[in-house]
Amino acid sequence: MRHAEITPPPVSSEDVARLGTVLSVWAHPDDEAYLAGALLASVTDSGQRAVCVTATRGEAADPGAGADERADLAARRTGELEAALGVLGVTEHHWLDLPDGGCADVDAERPVGRVLELLEEVRPDTVVTFGPDGFTGHPDHRAVSRWVDLALARWQRGTTLLHPVVTAEVLGLDRALDEEYGVYELGRPRVVAPDEVRVHLSLADDLLDRKVAALACQESQTAGLISGVGRDRFRNWVSVEMLAAPARARAESG
Repeated sequence: MRHAEITPPPVSSEDVARLGTVLSVWAHPDDEAYLAGALLASVTDSGQRAVCVTATRGEAADPGAGADERADLAARRTGELEAALGVLGVTEHHWLDLPDGGCADVDAERPVGRVLELLEEVRPDTVVTFGPDGFTGHPDHRAVSRWVDLALARWQRGTTLLHPVVTAEVLGLDRALDEEYGVYELGRPRVVAPDEVRVHLSLADDLLDRKVAALACQESQTAGLISGVGRDRFRNWVSVEMLAAPARARAESG
């Protein structure tokens, strides 16, 4: 007789120590705060190591900008990210310095090799990055997901890989805002059943304040949105973080 697998309760901010050392890998400044800001803050608050990697400096956020304007924006977003990570308590950060908007066209060997070096250096218990969906479908996000998969396949050590996901309830948290600002115009995040969620942070009070403060530090990207929808609505919109194992891992264990 086959016994049903017992699913452990998802990690909350109170027991985030179960994740150990966390390496998070993202495409642009602000990805880390939107998708895992509270997680990173909780990890550092618990006295654990949290390392953040960012592939680009976000210089192509304005598609109409010229070369000088892109350089200025890259410098500005570099400073904004440093301030945001300071709010979250993250003191270890690495740039891959790849072209914003061009990650899908980069020879994968360079970023995969660098991620592999960081895996060897950090030896994380948990790696957090985009799933193949890229959460919003952005090609840079999806490229980062591929690079991390390739690096982990070469590293071949026992590490938990987690991807940002949503449940149907969370996806509908503020559908009007999503549509008005075109959040998912390139693609939607993976929607999972509640029992697939391995990290579930429902934020309130200080932890939510810090996440919002980290995002507000990146004002070149967030000021217009916060002003447009109001701080309370923005707070509610970013008040949940969910992570799950890769879909293939679930399928292989079923």
